[in-house]
Amino acid sequence: MPGQTRFFPTFAQAAFVLALSGWAWSGAQGQSPNLPIAPDVPILLQADEMRYDSEFDIVTANGNVEISQQQRVLLADTVSYNRKQDLVTASGNVSLMEPTGEVLFAEFMELTGDLKDGVIRDIRLILADNARMAANGARRSAGERTEMSNAVYSPCDLCPDDPSRAPLWQVKAVKVTHDTQSKTIEYRDAWLEVAGVPVMYTPYLSHPDPTVRRRSGFVSPSMGGLSDLGYVAEVSYFFDIAPNIDATLTPIYTSKEGPVFAAEYRHLFTKGSLEMSGSITNDSKDDTRGHIRGKGRYDINETWRSGFNLDRASDDTYLRRYRYGDKGTLTSRVFAEGFRQRNYASVNAYSFQGLEAGDDPGKTPIILPLIDFNHVGEPDRFGGRTQMDVNVLGLTRTDGTDSRRLSTGVGWVRPFDGPIGDQYTVTASLRGDAYHVEDVVRASKPDTFTGATGRVYPQVSLDWRWPLVRRDTDTVHQILMPIASFVASPYGGNPENIPNEDSQDFEFDDTNLFSTNRFTGLDRVEGGPRVNYGLRWGVYGNQGGRTSILFGQSYRVKSDDTFVEGSGLESNLSDIVARVDIAPSERLDFLYRTRLDKDNLEAKRHEFQISTGPRALRLSLGYLYIDRHVGSEFAGREEIRYAVTGQLSRYWRAGVSAIHDLSEDEGLRALGLNLTYEDECLIFVTSLGRTFFEDRDLKPTDSIVLRLVFKTLGEVETSVR
Repeated sequence: MPGQTRFFPTFAQAAFVLALSGWAWSGAQGQSPNLPIAPDVPILLQADEMRYDSEFDIVTANGNVEISQQQRVLLADTVSYNRKQDLVTASGNVSLMEPTGEVLFAEFMELTGDLKDGVIRDIRLILADNARMAANGARRSAGERTEMSNAVYSPCDLCPDDPSRAPLWQVKAVKVTHDTQSKTIEYRDAWLEVAGVPVMYTPYLSHPDPTVRRRSGFVSPSMGGLSDLGYVAEVSYFFDIAPNIDATLTPIYTSKEGPVFAAEYRHLFTKGSLEMSGSITNDSKDDTRGHIRGKGRYDINETWRSGFNLDRASDDTYLRRYRYGDKGTLTSRVFAEGFRQRNYASVNAYSFQGLEAGDDPGKTPIILPLIDFNHVGEPDRFGGRTQMDVNVLGLTRTDGTDSRRLSTGVGWVRPFDGPIGDQYTVTASLRGDAYHVEDVVRASKPDTFTGATGRVYPQVSLDWRWPLVRRDTDTVHQILMPIASFVASPYGGNPENIPNEDSQDFEFDDTNLFSTNRFTGLDRVEGGPRVNYGLRWGVYGNQGGRTSILFGQSYRVKSDDTFVEGSGLESNLSDIVARVDIAPSERLDFLYRTRLDKDNLEAKRHEFQISTGPRALRLSLGYLYIDRHVGSEFAGREEIRYAVTGQLSRYWRAGVSAIHDLSEDEGLRALGLNLTYEDECLIFVTSLGRTFFEDRDLKPTDSIVLRLVFKTLGEVETSVR
């Protein structure tokens, strides 16, 4: 009979699909570009049964109803669609999964056919980052704005033993609005609760929703106290200027020295990048102090790029006192460099700022220019390669030695295999260095030298290696390799008229045992015939584990004053250098390096680093002992560093670290302790520290820093994309 409601499986399904087609069509008009619903996109429907009321033009689906189109899915016990009123009603275990990753739950929804407008009762939301919201009711507007009343928000997991217990922290508000267009969640008349206890009220609060990678706003603050600066509070504000530009402004309050204003700016270009940071303050003595740092890179074309590094401070102790670093020398640089096939060229200018008490600005050099060109040729008909290196240096001081250098070197390298599996490399080179210098101090003469000087430095070398491989199992193999090299060059390559600017601090160790010239720069060369020999053994696993040992020595036919006393190379027979590297698994990493006196095996250098243990308890220990070289600016060092970190529980971890100076009349130099709590919604860090270092206005300092981060509330990711 007309108007009678009956169940017709085939007809009802067809009518429901037609109804949903109208739903999809109406939803396509003005739909948000992020949530497209197009009439030509198929709709998938599942339900236990369907009914169609032809009189009222209502289609009803009952039992495990699932409606999906593209990435939007609606689940409910019952869904009905009134085509005349264009009204969708869903009830019973309703959930709506959005393409943004959000999931909306409710007991009842009444929405327009395009799901853009309507009311929702007993709403609960799971956001894309698993944070949760709940409210008594909500109104949905234009598919972009959801207004909730008497709502609560929290990213914290509920207690599995007692889900009714309040989460670690939550925000309760009279009204909460989630705007997907602006990607913002706003709160009106809100309270922050910690463990169910209200701790702070605010009439207004907002933060970005989980779809936002970065947004302008306050960064989590840090607070603490330093014995030299007093109470310290730091609050940063992040400016999201553009997708490729951001800035951070950080005012820092100190009770003893006044405010500090710090800032950072970052800009990513199509062919380069720019990063700038700095700080400024007016301290208790009314002195203006600060620093500036910068880094820029720009790709001129496929061959050339240019850039700069800027690092300057107002005075020697500012950076260490205000915790911006502990460098002894600040280096600023402007450069351009090019890469093409087998060629490399660079042009540099350097400026230095020494921060040590004994640094004299008048004796600090300015380098302009420093030009390098390196070329490696194609293999020739003999199987060798040619090499060419050119260096131009201009070094000036306001008080002291000036130096201008032109160095040109050519060489030929030929590797080949021996008859028993051994490997040889023959190298022949010729280098010429021309200098024009001013006021060079000479040890053997009372006056300084000004004028032109130079040298010609030929050298030949033969390197021999014989790798012997043994496979113990399918997963482990050993390599035993004796190594020897013979190098010949003339004596007397270091006349007093040539200043030593780039080869002053020299250290003989395992890294340069087989080097043809052990000096790091060009101002000093190693002369005379010499033989270097050593043995390397290692066992290696297919899973990355390794153990290796290297030791060796050098013999020079004739001793001279090229190397200072205590360097390990001042005699014909050098000291013995060795290295042991053990890392069988990720739970143990051990490195030991040493230099032993050739006569009595007394240690001239000890250095070891060990890191061992699982994440639950990790120990790191480092020891360094370097004997002083006669005539060197380096006074020697003996210190021990250690750190212990432990994962105390699922959420708690702690660590302690210290630096102990073992030199005479020294002692503990630094001590630090940190305790961190971190779960899915909160980070709390406590750091305690003491430094025992003294230098001018720097005194031993105690510090305590507290940092509390409510995850998702104003937390900003500051990466430039």
